Amino acid sequence: PGDEVICPDLTFIATANAARYTGASVIFAGTVSDDDLTVCPRQIEERITPRTRAIAVVHYAGFACRMEEILALAERHDLAVVEDCAHAPFAGYRRRDGSVAALGTLGDVGCFSFFGNKNMTTGEGGLCSTRRPELAALLRSLRSHGLSRPTWERHQTGALGYEVEALGFNYRFDEIRAAIARCQLAKIDRLNQRRRELTAAYRAALAEVPGVRVPFAGHDLSLSSCHVMPVLVEGDVPRIRAELREQGIQTSKHYEPVGNFPTYRGAEPSPSTELARGLLTLPLGPSMTETDVERVAVALGQALTRAVGGTP
Repeated sequence: PGDEVICPDLTFIATANAARYTGASVIFAGTVSDDDLTVCPRQIEERITPRTRAIAVVHYAGFACRMEEILALAERHDLAVVEDCAHAPFAGYRRRDGSVAALGTLGDVGCFSFFGNKNMTTGEGGLCSTRRPELAALLRSLRSHGLSRPTWERHQTGALGYEVEALGFNYRFDEIRAAIARCQLAKIDRLNQRRRELTAAYRAALAEVPGVRVPFAGHDLSLSSCHVMPVLVEGDVPRIRAELREQGIQTSKHYEPVGNFPTYRGAEPSPSTELARGLLTLPLGPSMTETDVERVAVALGQALTRAVGGTP
């Protein structure tokens, strides 16, 4: 209690909840711009106080945050950096010197999700990556009730007992999900590449649609995992979504800013509130075709024309 973690507000609630579980307060920062929906380093810096202990970043839609700026802030203020890589399996970050690093290897720990809607899925579960042996040992303990020796180690060594070193959780990854993960690993590069191709097709198709802006339009797709396809639209977004639904096109929103939910709501609106009003997520998945993309783009253009012009 009393510690603070700076977190983007344009994320799924789990990013902020992870900090809350430790007893820390969550301080929200907004996005870089309408074009770059990752967390803004300048806003992070403005929110650092003597109580700040960590910075959580989210590689939104599979595009890297401005990691060198964020890591420099963290080093200057002696802060931990947690990378939320739920959108970004096998995505990369190009450093200023031209070298490329895998997302999830730059901060103190990287957190990956294998939920059913992710690029790589086991239904539920995930993994953490870290270069710090002491942190890896702590994570192994916390995932299994804080035990000093997991069951497999006791079986291998013949140890008869264990200590409980911390208040842990039941976050164990079972064998069935591990087997599924191995199969997923064998095809994740192909699936990510297909997502990149479809995202490129969306960029081309939506360039001709008035009233639509495509975030990350100038970003290098070869480094992204292209998890979702967000756009910013003008007009009545609920009406646009309803019209697309009538045509059999499912949409969603990534995200409602976390700071606006009752459990986090403060005196001021969450930083990304205004931007989020126009957010719309279009369908994107490796089983889609370029024809599907064109159909979505045409339908979106028609829905926008009706929504902006007030046509019934």
